[in-house]
Amino acid sequence: MTMDLRELYQDIILDHGRHPRNFRGMSQPTNFAHGHNPLCGDKVTVYLKLQGERIVDVSFEGRGCAISTASASLMTEILKGKTLAQAEALFKTFHAKVTGANPVAPPPELAEDAERLEPLTGVKTYPARVKCATLAWHAFEAAVKAGAVGATVKTE
Repeated sequence: MTMDLRELYQDIILDHGRHPRNFRGMSQPTNFAHGHNPLCGDKVTVYLKLQGERIVDVSFEGRGCAISTASASLMTEILKGKTLAQAEALFKTFHAKVTGANPVAPPPELAEDAERLEPLTGVKTYPARVKCATLAWHAFEAAVKAGAVGATVKTE
């Protein structure tokens, strides 16, 4: 990766870390879940409003490092308006990239969204940071499964 690209990626992470998008609680979410990374102390709550299989709104609250906050911020921007199947496809692609697993290509209509997550993929060289980058995504998955009852997920 060239130095200019690294600087751009770092700027994107810092911007989302300092000025997270969709950082708010949600009144009457249809689904929510809490996520906690006991290794570093990151905590996040992801809120969803689903209409059938479509994500009408998504937000988060919590405290964590710049990577954790930036990942949650980017996730909420990207997932708003998507279907649950599209969200799952994006997470599979993202998770494979940040863990260094076999690449999973997103469906063509999601390629641009997957590319927006690219700044976070540098964590694959720092295994302890992978959990920071994926915490909000795991909380999102738990929220989908738990519904209005809520759930707690820990990344260990």
